[in-house]
Amino acid sequence: MEADASVPRVEVVGIRFRASGKVYYFDPKGNRVSAGDCAIVETVRGPEFGEVSFGNRMIRKSDAATPLRPMLRVATQEDIARNAENRAKEQEALRYCQERVTARELEMKLIDAQYAFDNSKLLIYFSSEGRVDFRDLVKDLAAAFHTRIELRQIGIRDEAKMLGGLGACGRPLCCSTFLNDFGQVSIKMAKEQNLSLNSLKISGICGRLMCCLRYEADTYAAEAKLTPPVRSTVKTADGIGTVVSSVPLAGTVKVVLNDAPDAEPKTYSRDEVVLLAKREKAPAQSTEARQQPRKKPQKDKKPR
Repeated sequence: MEADASVPRVEVVGIRFRASGKVYYFDPKGNRVSAGDCAIVETVRGPEFGEVSFGNRMIRKSDAATPLRPMLRVATQEDIARNAENRAKEQEALRYCQERVTARELEMKLIDAQYAFDNSKLLIYFSSEGRVDFRDLVKDLAAAFHTRIELRQIGIRDEAKMLGGLGACGRPLCCSTFLNDFGQVSIKMAKEQNLSLNSLKISGICGRLMCCLRYEADTYAAEAKLTPPVRSTVKTADGIGTVVSSVPLAGTVKVVLNDAPDAEPKTYSRDEVVLLAKREKAPAQSTEARQQPRKKPQKDKKPR
């Protein structure tokens, strides 16, 4: 506790600009807010309207991006009405932009449109398989809306986050409900959890590996270190045998005994067995075999 008291701390509030967006820290500047309130904050794009994710709290100064941008005020009824008006204008802008994209035959898929709170800029997100020359499109939009236009290309994971949908589990997508950032997900996580490596079963609607693969990855990795691996030699109360399967979370292994190789594998708790030798690696290729050049197949020469 004494060490924690000596760490510099700063007061912050958490603001979220979109329902599934990231939570950003702001300096409350003496304002007191609670989760669910609305506030106007200063950002790099100017003043913005956001929802309070969590109220005033003290955090380590090292955990906050410095310098913190200020919270300007608690949102008034006029601010809330203006924000609702901006949301309606965004839908109209998206509809008009789609008309111009179709008219100019551009290979791009519109995802979302966002107005700055003061209407100083209109930001439009889109996805595309390649580069798109949208200079003429920007001119059309600037002439129609009389504000600064910015088109931003995003990846398919961000597209799924913005559009939302249902995952294979039947629940709303994690990225569109509570995930703030996309963590790294690898095929190794699926292997450690003994999941099917069929891409259709472990991929989300975005086509990438499902984010939920990493939720229990650390637990599986920790439990796997405590469990004898498959094909390792262990000593049991019934004799020495080979592990043919394991369930790390349950802490159990199935062992085929050397004295009864044709019998059904027996199940043991990992605490009931003693690891004698880990599984052997595949023999390395000899140096002579690696250095021996491959003979190219001779092709029959065609007569001229």
